[in-house]
Amino acid sequence: MQQQDTQLPIKLDSTSNGEFEPVALEPVHEHANRTALEAATQAAKRLNMTRRQFLISASGAASTLLAMNAAYAAAGKRGGYFELPAESGLDGSAAEDALGKKEFIFDVQGHYVDPNGAWLQGVPQGARPFSNTLPAGCAIGEAATKAGDEYGYLQCLGRDAFIKDVFLDSDTDIMVLSFVPSKREAEPLTIDEAARTREIVAEMEGNHRLLLHGRVNPNQEGDLEGMDELAERWNISAFKTYTQWGPDGTGFHLDDPVGIAFLDKARKLGVKNICIHKGLAFGPNSLEHALCDDVGRVAKRYPDLNFLIYHSGFMIGQPERAYDPSRNAGVDSLIKSVLENQLGPNGDGRNSNVYAELGSTWRFLMRDPDSAAHVLGKLVKYLGENNVLWGTDSIWYGSPQDQIQAFRSFQISEQLQ
Repeated sequence: MQQQDTQLPIKLDSTSNGEFEPVALEPVHEHANRTALEAATQAAKRLNMTRRQFLISASGAASTLLAMNAAYAAAGKRGGYFELPAESGLDGSAAEDALGKKEFIFDVQGHYVDPNGAWLQGVPQGARPFSNTLPAGCAIGEAATKAGDEYGYLQCLGRDAFIKDVFLDSDTDIMVLSFVPSKREAEPLTIDEAARTREIVAEMEGNHRLLLHGRVNPNQEGDLEGMDELAERWNISAFKTYTQWGPDGTGFHLDDPVGIAFLDKARKLGVKNICIHKGLAFGPNSLEHALCDDVGRVAKRYPDLNFLIYHSGFMIGQPERAYDPSRNAGVDSLIKSVLENQLGPNGDGRNSNVYAELGSTWRFLMRDPDSAAHVLGKLVKYLGENNVLWGTDSIWYGSPQDQIQAFRSFQISEQLQ
């Protein structure tokens, strides 16, 4: 049986974005995957299709989501669910009505790496960077590896795969291309490589479909000075920083002298969007800088800047339930910081300049509908519906289409509402 014949269109797996150790599937997830594959096999026979033909159809996605509903409900997880008509698992029109494109999609976090870049020269022998982020069934990577390319698997995470997965195989209209933290001489994706990709995408249907971040870690020598070139030469749309990262393993706070110097310079350069990686701590030593205590303080101090909090402060292994002001962890850390500084619809009533981004957060929460309902509900309640931003962290997880389809159909149960 070939892998493509069993690869479900909505992915429940242990893939990581590289910022956390892969989390094994629980029995409920294994049950959902088995149920979905069995349903696809039966439906394909009824419709006189191959299983692969069925799985790549709208009904294939619908039947998978319906199987997830059944498995979650059987396990007592009823806080959230995917709203689909029962017939959509066999009726293509019903599935398309439920899951087809109906909105403008602006994804504020995308990634890829340069599989042939100079950064690979500094990789320790035997290391396999980004191997935990590989999407299943990537033929181009398997072929390159068989041909003897030690890092051939990185083709699955390269420019061609990125363009295909995001702009051809998903309903994404605009993507922001971001960067991972690294020393300046070891960037897996350089700004000039990213700009070349922006030019390629600009030649596709629709202009300005790819925007760029400029990566800045102000606790690294040369990064503050490099902000001028990022803003003036590369026409970036935002600065991206990682508060829990540093070249010596030590992060920084947004309101310490290093963070203030960074924000002051961003303001001076006229780049008003500041994208900040929070949550998904890089190990226990980075927990202090992964929390969002400093977010509200700088947002209040810099009302003319927009603060986009990546992952919404979400942390793997921190159960998400209703907002608890006594708990300073995960998404509650972000909400607590916003409220303490009188920002947002439940602060002083005005719109906040703090935005919660869902990259990797939603992807992980697809496996836990109760936590998903709590996270989405409390972000909308305390930050406002206009301050929750779509992001997928793709292509670490392959095409973001499954995240889009799952999100389109997701509902919070009446009880939790």
